[in-house]
Amino acid sequence: MNQILDYNELLQKGQKAKEASRTLAVATSEQKTFALLALSDALRQNVTEIMAANRRDVEAAKSKGTSDALIDRLTLTNERIHAMTDALADLAGLHDPIGDRLNEWDRPNGLHIHKVRVPLGVVGMIYEARPNVTIDATGLCLKTGNAVFLRGSGSAIESNRTLVSVIRHALEKTELPSESVQLLEDVSHETASHFFKLNELIDVLIPRGSKRLIQTVVREASIPVIETGAGNCHLFIDRTANPKMAIKIALNAKTQRPSVCNAIETVIVDEEWFILHGDQLIRSLLSADVACRIDPMVANLYPDLPVATEEDWRTEYLDKVIAIKIVKDVDEAIRHINHYGTKHSESIISETAAHVHRFFQYVDASTLYHNASTRFTDGEAFGFGAEIGISTQKLHARGPMGLEALTSIKYLVEGTGQTRR
Repeated sequence: MNQILDYNELLQKGQKAKEASRTLAVATSEQKTFALLALSDALRQNVTEIMAANRRDVEAAKSKGTSDALIDRLTLTNERIHAMTDALADLAGLHDPIGDRLNEWDRPNGLHIHKVRVPLGVVGMIYEARPNVTIDATGLCLKTGNAVFLRGSGSAIESNRTLVSVIRHALEKTELPSESVQLLEDVSHETASHFFKLNELIDVLIPRGSKRLIQTVVREASIPVIETGAGNCHLFIDRTANPKMAIKIALNAKTQRPSVCNAIETVIVDEEWFILHGDQLIRSLLSADVACRIDPMVANLYPDLPVATEEDWRTEYLDKVIAIKIVKDVDEAIRHINHYGTKHSESIISETAAHVHRFFQYVDASTLYHNASTRFTDGEAFGFGAEIGISTQKLHARGPMGLEALTSIKYLVEGTGQTRR
């Protein structure tokens, strides 16, 4: 009986989101800007309530023995909430892509064709922990005239309920429908399976979370999916890398926030560079409390450290753990990355232009870096405002997804009575 009720709730909320999407599709830029600023103000005014709800989630997660990395993803601090409010205000000031005329041309038969940007419709978000995604997704979807149907994880249910309540009360004071934002509160796997198949009500699914979650959605959904997020990212230190720069970037890419998808999980080191500077690299990582898994090739030099296994090359740790791979040259590094990587973010530290060019040509990933940390793969860092995810696929959108990634196109054809023979 509960499953029937839950499915009815799912259908009702999906229908409300679909109805709201029709109103949002024709909302003006001014209406959307006003709404985003109203949401930003509402978050500021409800920080105490939001923090209290988040504390309940964090306490429940700790009581279940949740890892520190996942606790970090779940936790909302004053600073993080204010960053969310600032992101909404910044988003309000960005160009609204809806209605942009991308191209126009005339045909020999007199038809005039316009290609314009339009919303996707209803965006279904499936995500784990990270209640900030509730705000990021809502802001980006509203700015692009899309309704959003949120399905967070049970670990963040109190935070998400409170955030969506704040959002909807704020929208009631604007010209956008409060039904534009829906939250599926039943987080059971059974209801999620139904959610993945609401083709008539949801236009696209965007999963954000673990590799397991993303693969489950890709495998089970009948709705089109934008595959995002899993980040088995690498830093390759070439033989001509500046030692000080390489170690600084490695530490930043691993430790600045290890629980996120653009943190590196493996550092690949040219063997010539390792002979000269490898010990300094490993000592620096260990001093930063990073657990190192050592390539078997140099394991005899570090008998106190565990040897990296095949599983380590494949693992997205999301924690202060790193695997260290030794290679003969840039080509071996490229082969390793293309075999084990998740097409997210990869970086090369090098002073050899030919090696950088080869790396950029042959590594298959959404975002490649030269002499910079992978931690910049982010919508805000790219100047997109907030992001709805980082696409690791090749169709429709790739890399950090900002406003344009949440649009489709429509052709407007003007004639003077033409018929086709």
